[in-house]
Amino acid sequence: MEMTSDLKALETTLGHQFRRPELLERALTHSSHAHEESKAAGAENEIQDNEQYEFLGDAVLGMVTSQLLFERFPTFHEGQLSKLKAHLVSAGHLVGVAARLDLGRFLRLGKGEERSGGRAKSTLLSDAMEAVIAALYLDAGMDLTREFIIQQILQPELERISTESESEFSLADYKSALQELLQSSGRLQPVYATVKEEGPDHRKMFTVEARIFHIGQNKPEFVFRANGATKKKAEQLAAQQAIEHMKGQTTESASETPSTGQDATPGADR
Repeated sequence: MEMTSDLKALETTLGHQFRRPELLERALTHSSHAHEESKAAGAENEIQDNEQYEFLGDAVLGMVTSQLLFERFPTFHEGQLSKLKAHLVSAGHLVGVAARLDLGRFLRLGKGEERSGGRAKSTLLSDAMEAVIAALYLDAGMDLTREFIIQQILQPELERISTESESEFSLADYKSALQELLQSSGRLQPVYATVKEEGPDHRKMFTVEARIFHIGQNKPEFVFRANGATKKKAEQLAAQQAIEHMKGQTTESASETPSTGQDATPGADR
């Protein structure tokens, strides 16, 4: 199917009407189409593909993603930020965004690529997504491009990850933060214990305690209890409680601590 030059539907999706529509057309032009068109038009009218735009779009996406993660997660280590960024700018993630935007429908492909199902190929879609970012940047500047990247590429995925209980990306790694806090205060590392499991297999609820010991003590100095749909989630929530309580104690009175073995979480039943 030959692509039409009317890209108004895509412009609406992108939230920008191009002053130079040729930028968007090039961003959607695969090398197979450029080669065929150039061959038909002759050497004097060479058609350019989107490969250079991919390069620029990848750089713009990387910069916006790095800045957003740096601002939004100030307590993350470099390794956490790098891992999350690698996912957000990955071809696998961009393919999903391109599919949601129906980008494949607008690709300018050569006849062979068209016959082989190029509009649904992952590589072509992710490359085109980067190229479209470059076209937006060249036509509209950084502010609009940044808004598009955040709203269409980054924010939906960050929200999905934050609500995914078994996600490999923790947007709130309270366990690591608690570990550092205890180390700086001269306490032992926390012990996590599952004290209750309830519900059917497909909808279990786990109750986990985070027990914190002072050096030389056999009984926990603090006990924090939390529930979660998975043990990992419950552990994170218990660690979060511990951090909030201990920081509060430090702020209010460094000398005031619960007695040995007492639950630090109000209302927790042992």
